[in-house]
Amino acid sequence: MSQVKESIEVEVPVRTAYDQWTQFESFPQFMVGVERIEQRTDTLTHWVTKISGVKREFDAEITEQIPDAKVAWVTVAGEGEQSGLVTFQRIDPTHTQVTLMMDFDPEGMAENIGDKLGFVDRQVKGDLKRFKHFIEDRGTATGQWRGQV
Repeated sequence: MSQVKESIEVEVPVRTAYDQWTQFESFPQFMVGVERIEQRTDTLTHWVTKISGVKREFDAEITEQIPDAKVAWVTVAGEGEQSGLVTFQRIDPTHTQVTLMMDFDPEGMAENIGDKLGFVDRQVKGDLKRFKHFIEDRGTATGQWRGQV
C-alpha cells in the first residue's frame, strides 16, 4: 500500500468547504481523471475514472461522516483498492484547512512506477488546488448533505 497526504487552506467557512465536499457528483469539475461519480445511497458512490489512459470503475463506501469535520471511505467493489479520509479544520471564521489522506494499492508496472515518481502526490495536490479555486470562486457550496455516518 502507498500513502499520500496533502493539505490546503481555503478561504471559505468550514461549513461551506465541507458542504461542497459532500457533493461527490461535482468532483469531475475539479478532480482530473474523475469522469463521473454517482451517489447511489447515503453511503455508497460509484466512480468512473480515467487516468493516464487507464479507465476504472469502482464503488466506494463512506465509513464515517461527521458534518464540518470529516469524511472517510473505502472501496468495496470494482477495480482498484483504496481508502481515505478528508478532514476540515476551522482556522478562523472565513478560512478552513482541508487535509486529504489516502491509502492505495498501485496495480501493474506503470502505476507502481508512477507512484514511485510521485504522480499520485502531484495529482492530489493539484486536485486540492482546483477544489480551492472552485469553492472560493463560487463562495457557496453547490449543495449539502448534513447527515452523519
